[in-house]
Amino acid sequence: MRTAESVYQRAMGADFARLQPELQQYFSLAPAAEHDNGATVSGVGSGTFDVAGCPVPALRPFLGLTSSDNALFPEYQRDVPFTIENRASQNAAGQPQLTAVRTLHFHNRTRIMEDQTSWDENLGTAIGALGRSGRLLTDVMCSVGTGGRMRIISRRSRLAAGRRSVRLPLLFEAAAFTEQWWDESGHRFRIRTKVIQRQFGTVLEYDGSFTYSDRV
Repeated sequence: MRTAESVYQRAMGADFARLQPELQQYFSLAPAAEHDNGATVSGVGSGTFDVAGCPVPALRPFLGLTSSDNALFPEYQRDVPFTIENRASQNAAGQPQLTAVRTLHFHNRTRIMEDQTSWDENLGTAIGALGRSGRLLTDVMCSVGTGGRMRIISRRSRLAAGRRSVRLPLLFEAAAFTEQWWDESGHRFRIRTKVIQRQFGTVLEYDGSFTYSDRV
């Protein structure tokens, strides 16, 4: 009896086996076996971001507008404790998806940022949906970096409009670059993400480390 693949195993194919073993464990979180009707499986972690938020003061009010949708956030601080919960399930088409919910504890308030990555069989690629509403969509590309690190790039932003989507004008487009790896010396995962926009440069970033475990 086959255990379902994770969205990242589906996206990377044979290259998935080139990731660090700890990363393979992390990114293999998948729906339960087929006989369990794709029940949700989850993993939880906690750690600290050395830095997190928007480094461009002029843009912070605009990012604040998206915070109610658990999309982006306007703060910019150092030493920010956070937790992450990953939930693997199947989407309406029966394809694997992963919902990640990050809770960041800034000095003055708590912010939540969530996204969902799903496999689209018709397009043959993983699709990311940002925020609780999932209206901001991006194509997600995964590859293996130096030393077996995971590299994730999200490009081609568009807004969901019913069953269709509308490409964002280039002026508003941004790309997200994430690198995650296992730090053997610290026995922790490390993650580094930058969201870069062509006019303003880095508009959001977070960089830190965390511990993690799976649970059903």
